[in-house]
Amino acid sequence: MATQRTRQCEVKRKTKETDITISFALDGKGEAQCATGVPFMDHMLNLFAVHGFFDLAVRASGDTEVDAHHTVEDLGICLGQALKKSLQDFSNIRRYGFSALPMDEALVRVTLDCSNRPYLHYGVPVLEQKVGDFDTQLAKEFLRAFTMHGGLTLHVEMAHGENTHHILEAIFKALGRALDEATTLDPRATGPISSKGSL
Repeated sequence: MATQRTRQCEVKRKTKETDITISFALDGKGEAQCATGVPFMDHMLNLFAVHGFFDLAVRASGDTEVDAHHTVEDLGICLGQALKKSLQDFSNIRRYGFSALPMDEALVRVTLDCSNRPYLHYGVPVLEQKVGDFDTQLAKEFLRAFTMHGGLTLHVEMAHGENTHHILEAIFKALGRALDEATTLDPRATGPISSKGSL
């Protein structure tokens, strides 16, 4: 169980399709060790952790001989669960985060609310089907699972861009930065920032 002081936890999930262990710390140094069996996701998760100053260790194996869908979706589930456990009742955090991030010709905006009301808006045009061996549609599947299990309202929008790799990099970097802002402790808050008193 995470505490407000440590804000970290470990999540394990094993199914007939995947076996995943994630160690996640909100108040980290941006250190990542990711071995998911999907090299492009290793790269994206590393960017997320570095730019959000999260410490993240991931070990995953899955039925990638079929394709990477189950592994990527379950990674989103586990990371979302880890985030929610680390936040507990969403007390004392700024709650909202935003990042507009350029990556060469690409510009992406990520806006999020640690609201405990899961919702994903993915305003990214259809990209090239593949980046290397990675199916680019899986980025949305990862984010959908992450928002549902993390209790986030998440809006991802591409202002412009041409290179699919650059666009996806910008999304994960901006996600890390926006989440870092939203989960930063605010000394003025005495609980969840909500007029209702809870989220």
